[in-house]
Amino acid sequence: MKRLGLYIVLALAAAGSTGCSKFLEKEPDNRAKLNSPEKVALLLATAYPKGSYIPFMELSTDNVNERSSGGTPNVTMDPYNFVDVRDNNEDSPEFYWNSCYTAIAAANEALEAIELAPEADKRKYSASKGEALVARAYAHFMLVNVFSKFYNEASFANDPGIPYVTKPEKVVIEQYERGTVKETYEKIEKDLLEGLPLLKDESYTVPQYHFTRNAAYAFAARFYLFQKKYDDVLYYTQQFIGADVTTKLRPWNSTYLTYTRLELYANYQKATEPANLLLAETQSTWPRYVYSSRHSFDLTTVPLIQYVPIIGKRWSFLFQAYGNDQVYIPKINEYFVRASVNADYGDVYFMTPLFTMEEALFNRAEAMIYKGNYNGALDLINKYLSTRVYLYSASTDVLTQQDIVDFFGNNKMQENLIELLLAYKQSEFVHEGLRWFDILRYDIPVTHYFVNGSRKTLEAGSNRRVFQIPQSATLSGIELNPR
Repeated sequence: MKRLGLYIVLALAAAGSTGCSKFLEKEPDNRAKLNSPEKVALLLATAYPKGSYIPFMELSTDNVNERSSGGTPNVTMDPYNFVDVRDNNEDSPEFYWNSCYTAIAAANEALEAIELAPEADKRKYSASKGEALVARAYAHFMLVNVFSKFYNEASFANDPGIPYVTKPEKVVIEQYERGTVKETYEKIEKDLLEGLPLLKDESYTVPQYHFTRNAAYAFAARFYLFQKKYDDVLYYTQQFIGADVTTKLRPWNSTYLTYTRLELYANYQKATEPANLLLAETQSTWPRYVYSSRHSFDLTTVPLIQYVPIIGKRWSFLFQAYGNDQVYIPKINEYFVRASVNADYGDVYFMTPLFTMEEALFNRAEAMIYKGNYNGALDLINKYLSTRVYLYSASTDVLTQQDIVDFFGNNKMQENLIELLLAYKQSEFVHEGLRWFDILRYDIPVTHYFVNGSRKTLEAGSNRRVFQIPQSATLSGIELNPR
């Protein structure tokens, strides 16, 4: 992928892989044939990025270390060294950039088809229009938070954003402007708020593979949390987080404890797992890198998943250990697609949980903390812990404000609760990349250590916290990020 102008072709080609290939293969240009709600809905299956943000984000965090052995491909070594990734293949920032704009192209093709539909049929396309708008908003949201400076009201009116593409491309090399982070967020919000009310869960065969109402609410909660608009976070999370939230969290200290490694692999990414609000198929070798790469989770970082801060008991996270330094949680399971029936080569894929109940719970608790509702936040945190603490006891393992004071040795309740919540989040999302967003939000320095005794630190405010835009994008007039 060398420019934005190719995304239309790739988006339509990808649609064929989801079950509409016969339709798409009839003529060289099939855009004029997107003339029914069913065909538009099929195209929207490709409106979700097929690339993975997890490898380069996770490998930039404090969840990983350099081990004494393992592979050193550029896509794992470069993020660990806080340098621009030299490859453009799967698991690279460039691959993710391309996959996001491919998804956006599919959404735009769908929206154009809906716009061109007969007026009498517009109502039949309503749900697809909602999905296209929210999916377009999501892809742009991820792009701006990976390839632009993080949202900061002190500078966002001047910080370069990313091209917000709202129309199908009609020329080979289209020219684009980055705009600003502020403008990008405003356009995301417009798409999100217009699309969300149109979503209809019943229109999907497998709802977890699409933006349902709850998945869109979770997206909205993350979107507003990043802007520190805590009232909005509370509004959107209350739409789907109720008193029974524990039944929708992963049962780590009960059902999951009975699983074998293979069973856990299978269930963690299942559409039937209530915690999974939105799943996306991603082409990525991360399922292999997570345990085979030299730069990964290891024994020095394993305390993150061993003992629960303040509670003192063990987490119920199951993890595998091989040799002296290969440690991982069986979350990320690959499935291998051969290039042909008899081929011994192909591509690795896995299902990525883009939004989960756990993240939504943490986002709601964080908003409560900043609004001064400490008891409400603790109630949510305790519900979370009741599904995570090994041999959990409702009589001894419930956190109180006094426990927080005693542990931190001061009465700074807001500050201490945030620190505790971020620690629990870090443990929860090991291998999943989300720690990177907290590092950005709180400008947390990250130090990586090397087996030769040296170290590198990604300082607060560093330009290296923003991943580099692909060099190929300059063909469309897009400026690279400063270094």
